[in-house]
Amino acid sequence: MKKQNIPEEILSLINEEEINLFQELQIKIKELNNKTNLTKLTDGDDYWVSQVFDSIWPFKAFTNINFDNKKFLDIGSGCGFPGLAYAITHPNSEIYLIDSLKKKTDAIKILVEQINFKNNIHVINDRVENLAHQSSMRNNFNIATTRAVSNPSTVSEYILPMLKKEGFGVLYCGKWTNEESKNLDKTLEILEGKVKDKKEIQLPRNKGTRNIILIQPKNFCPEIYPRKVGKPEKNPL
Repeated sequence: MKKQNIPEEILSLINEEEINLFQELQIKIKELNNKTNLTKLTDGDDYWVSQVFDSIWPFKAFTNINFDNKKFLDIGSGCGFPGLAYAITHPNSEIYLIDSLKKKTDAIKILVEQINFKNNIHVINDRVENLAHQSSMRNNFNIATTRAVSNPSTVSEYILPMLKKEGFGVLYCGKWTNEESKNLDKTLEILEGKVKDKKEIQLPRNKGTRNIILIQPKNFCPEIYPRKVGKPEKNPL
């Protein structure tokens, strides 16, 4: 693919080597899509804006935070975004990608095998509600993300138990209202967390509004959270 087909906003965030890896990732996802329906966002701006740019811009926008050389968790990784995108732009970080659908984790494993990522990447087929109660996973990550998974209150219950005390959760949201902000504050109070920062942008090529909410622990999350599989989704705090 020629660079002129890639939006300028993306070219300002990534280098030549990263562009090549993202192009290779696009080709491999398209190949896998012929066998397994992973995502519709594989061509043109759907890929370069809605997948690539949307995944990586938060890690460039908060300039006061060092996101390099971290232990990174992507919850509900789907076809690998934002997790594999973060892996490309942060090659010194250790990456954990989890998804409850085996067809998706099987596909991600193929991507990891076929593309020359520099990271140590772990792909896990399980629910975060289960993993969060394992001592090897709980309170073990510097960064945890969710994208297109659920509402902010639900995903906060997934994220906060996984974070180290100084860690950050990255919540990808569309439009953000005062009511949603109040609901999230109530949830975080229960989970012993807080909002660290927030940024809003208009995505390139008229792809809509994106808010990023950074959350972090105030204290370790109470042991009972997250609740059993399905409860955070059906009954948000």
